[in-house]
Amino acid sequence: MSQHEHVRVAVIGSGFGGLGAAVRLRREGITDFVVLERAESVGGTWRDNSYPGCACDVPSHLYSFSFAPNPDWPRTFSGQRHIRAYLEHVTDTFRLRPHLRLGHEVLMMRWNTDELWWEIETSRGRFTADAVVSATGPLSDPKVPDVPGLAAFQEAGGKVFHSARWDHDYDLAGKRVAMIGTGASAIQIVPAIQPRVASLTLFQRTPPWVMPRMDRAITGAERWLHRQVPLTATARRGLLWGIRELQVSAFTKRPNELRLVESLAKANMARAIKDPALRARLTPSYRIGCKRILLSSEYYPALAKPNVDVVASGLAEISGRAAVAADGTRAEVDAIVFGTGFHVTDMPIAERVVGADGVTLAEAWKDGMESLRGATAAGFPNWMTIIGPNTGLGNSSMILMIESQLNYMADYLRQLGALGGRAALAARPSAVAAWNRRVQARMERTVWNAGGCDSWYLDASGRNTTIWPGTTSEFRRATRAVDLGEYEIVRARSLSEEAAA
Repeated sequence: MSQHEHVRVAVIGSGFGGLGAAVRLRREGITDFVVLERAESVGGTWRDNSYPGCACDVPSHLYSFSFAPNPDWPRTFSGQRHIRAYLEHVTDTFRLRPHLRLGHEVLMMRWNTDELWWEIETSRGRFTADAVVSATGPLSDPKVPDVPGLAAFQEAGGKVFHSARWDHDYDLAGKRVAMIGTGASAIQIVPAIQPRVASLTLFQRTPPWVMPRMDRAITGAERWLHRQVPLTATARRGLLWGIRELQVSAFTKRPNELRLVESLAKANMARAIKDPALRARLTPSYRIGCKRILLSSEYYPALAKPNVDVVASGLAEISGRAAVAADGTRAEVDAIVFGTGFHVTDMPIAERVVGADGVTLAEAWKDGMESLRGATAAGFPNWMTIIGPNTGLGNSSMILMIESQLNYMADYLRQLGALGGRAALAARPSAVAAWNRRVQARMERTVWNAGGCDSWYLDASGRNTTIWPGTTSEFRRATRAVDLGEYEIVRARSLSEEAAA
């Protein structure tokens, strides 16, 4: 580490979390920071996911920063292109580009217990930082299953890619395509590509609950009003937020109340799917909300088209040019698109973070992710994460949770600065354990745990380490300020102490 750049804070990632952290740092008067980004542009998941039909399932005016309102959203639910443009706009508006270090993939971060700083090795240089804010996000590293025969399929000229790594140079027109998975990406991809492909076979392990997506163009008059009277946009955002806050109790305390929503979802399906056998394959057997409720008005109509086949079984193997399901169903295909999600409960970045005891974050979390208030982990001083364990949402905007975590980050850095000299704040293991006991106790009665499904919210042991079991208001109160009683204060040893040692 003889040649490096030292900063007060290193932010990892430039999606909503990383850019939000950068804006907040500047507002706190902290300008000595860098944003380390492995790609060559900002945007996070909204840069990486550019598949056909990609859009947000949270209303635009709620899926944006409260400190950077956008009166010119073109639709009530914005597409990937407009969200990415918004993040570029935020980057420019708040003068963040001088802090960006693009093309700097973090290879390893190690805590130096003598200097009380983080040593960061990237693909383009080394840094040291008094504190690290990890904002890599849970939807950043695609998960592709290890399917027998997949490599041979590719060697024989078959095309394979993940929805988050879409190959725009490959023309799907006239091709036989297999779509693997039925999550939020798949239900957008299917209707977008169905008119162009020769055939589309959807391999479905578990059917999702799908509600209509009440999307429309925002009129010029509305946008003019939001520009001229910003309070109207604030009111719109507040209404969208309030409706979702009122819904939380059904998800967290009274899942049986969701039966009415199930009946609406079944009616939505029945309008488009007339074939009773297909309806049966598409009807979930678990309580709505256990998996994320998906929004689409085009998904079911696309599935009813004659060139689409729904296989109610997961992909088991590739045999020659045939994709073979677990139930034995075969489909001859030219291309395979994986909509199989991301490494959420086993994030690869955790293998690259080495804490005070010389263990990686992945090792510390081998029995399940745990953090204090979704932000800090025991054994990793001066390290914070944005969208950490149990901060996800099943019905509202993650931007609300990110902004709450930015409040906590800001107070953490204030408290750290007030200590004077070289110092660190280390989350007490007892505080981390107590917080997670409370979270998991509340989780037991939620639809995400008791709804009868196996979702990506759960880790390998079946524990829900991703979702927040309460309202966004509750989380904001819980992260308003740092309780120093939950931390151990670590100070650098003086020269006399070092000499004595």
